[in-house]
Amino acid sequence: MKVVLNFLFIFFSFIACWEVKAQVPDSLIVQKISITGNERTNNSIILREMSLSLGQAFVLSELEKEVERSRRNIFNTNLFIWVVADIETVVDSAVINIEVKEKLYLLPLPILYLADRSFNEWWYNRDHDITRVIYGLQLNHSNLTGNADVLKLKAYGGFIPYFELSYAKPYIDSRQRMGLRGGVFFSRQKSFPVRTWEDKLDFLETEEKSRRRLGAFVEYNLRNALYHFHTLYLGFTDLSISDSAKAVNPNYLGNAENRLPYFTFQYDYRFDQRDNFLYPLEGQVINLSLVNYGMGISDFVNHTRIGAEYFGFLPIHGKLYADFKFRSQVSFPKKQLYPFVLGFGYRNALVRGYELNVIDGQHFALAQTDLKFELLKRTLNISKFLKIKQFNSVPLSIFARSFIDVGYVKNYFPELSKSNLSNKALLGYGLGLDLVTFYETVLKLNYSVNQTGFNKVYFGVQRAL
Repeated sequence: MKVVLNFLFIFFSFIACWEVKAQVPDSLIVQKISITGNERTNNSIILREMSLSLGQAFVLSELEKEVERSRRNIFNTNLFIWVVADIETVVDSAVINIEVKEKLYLLPLPILYLADRSFNEWWYNRDHDITRVIYGLQLNHSNLTGNADVLKLKAYGGFIPYFELSYAKPYIDSRQRMGLRGGVFFSRQKSFPVRTWEDKLDFLETEEKSRRRLGAFVEYNLRNALYHFHTLYLGFTDLSISDSAKAVNPNYLGNAENRLPYFTFQYDYRFDQRDNFLYPLEGQVINLSLVNYGMGISDFVNHTRIGAEYFGFLPIHGKLYADFKFRSQVSFPKKQLYPFVLGFGYRNALVRGYELNVIDGQHFALAQTDLKFELLKRTLNISKFLKIKQFNSVPLSIFARSFIDVGYVKNYFPELSKSNLSNKALLGYGLGLDLVTFYETVLKLNYSVNQTGFNKVYFGVQRAL
């Protein structure tokens, strides 16, 4: 009898376990995607960033990964202050809830910029001359019709008077793959960098209007997959300089003398799988570019530049992270007009430790590595003091960094700029602090040392990679 009772106990225990298991579905079908908080932004713009769609089936663990992936994609549109996503399950179905907090899209801002390429250039090389500022108005609507379309109006005075009007519509087709951007610009200034001399910018100081730029551009964008971006750019620029500028640097426009009208063609490809657009901690970015100035039409310029970049972001353990950035460039012909020569010193392409230098060249290679540790991550609620909902919660993160960079610039004509830093390996290293907050702002403080032992503290503001 005891044996029979034991058998019955084991049998019914097995049946009960089987029934419980049967109640857990092998997969969940996405039945609904609910979006809240988007008072202006159309649902289609948010749904475009989802890596899942209605009717798809996932096991719960995979569904959680796809929802988090989608949340990051939505946040990286730069349309929202924060994005929250969760999953509700009902039997074998899942409801995805997306909640967003929109930014303030219309920003008519009074502008006060430094005219120099960086704060450090202005502070150290230009003796923090307060006259070297740009002031004016920037009207920026980053979500004009709720479709992530951007209207920009810039009207600046001061050291570099400048005007620009542009409009970008990210999607012009029903499949949300193709977009267009176009605009016009005009600038006329007295002082500008007429040459690079001893690896620093040499400004022409004069009271006459010494350089004028005007032009227009149109850009076609294709996003044929979630993380793949293609851009075709066609622009026209009319560039002219004064006789005094030509006298200082005859290679500025070369045989074009004082005026150079030219067309620009550019193709860019970007694979972008970062977890955060502004300050990524995980993921990767690949950038490839091809630029031609002149397009075979101009008698005075026909320059081609090819660039490649790879950025990798790796979480190591806990709050410890690593970055690896590799950049390279080749350009032709060997001798180029000054405005088209691009080496180290612009667009974050530099060996840290040489922040005060501009190193001209036709080709370069650069490796930048960072090891960083998260010291603080929190959101400050200041609604008691500021009632505007787009500003009353402030995300704040602080990271400590160590870094080391190596780079090389190939310059076929170093005598034209009296360069001492091109055609040799460069090394820089140091420590830094990053403060990451909202509206795409990162404040950076670096203590950098180069291979000669020269060291300084540098400050910077990062808007994007």
